[in-house]
Amino acid sequence: MSLTIGPGTKIGALLKAYPEVEDVLISMAPAFGKLRNPVVRRTVAKVATLEDAASIGGIGLREMIQRISQRIGQSGPELPAAPEPHGTYEDASWLASGQVVEEVSADRMLERGEHPIRRIRESVAALEPGQALLLHSSFRPEPLMETMRRAGVAVHCVAEGPVYVTYFGHKRAVT
Repeated sequence: MSLTIGPGTKIGALLKAYPEVEDVLISMAPAFGKLRNPVVRRTVAKVATLEDAASIGGIGLREMIQRISQRIGQSGPELPAAPEPHGTYEDASWLASGQVVEEVSADRMLERGEHPIRRIRESVAALEPGQALLLHSSFRPEPLMETMRRAGVAVHCVAEGPVYVTYFGHKRAVT
């Protein structure tokens, strides 16, 4: 099976076409070891792209694509030479006077074979403006963050050492 490797390549499709790439990904970032979890493989890997994975793992997208392409014997696409940011750019002003009403551990849920998206959606739907749900994870939950942003949810993620802390909520109405 031939699959062109680029920033938008889905992790699930990549691993299906080239199972040997799993070891390459895991060697780049230990957080990618979660790809061995069948729940992560069936859910997150289907929607996460290489660009998402680079952000989650704190790895340069260019380096990631080059290593994968080299492993499968394919030349990688031309990518911009500019350094790739991995910071958080969301407006977090809505959190200033907010209240965290629930905390969830993505890692614990995944270990139990559960994907956090359903719990996050249900909990966020019950939040009042100014309230937030706090998600702890050992990886930056980029696909989940993007899904929630598309649903109109305010999202803010910061790295606190080896843990990512992601806030989900609704901005306060301007009065």
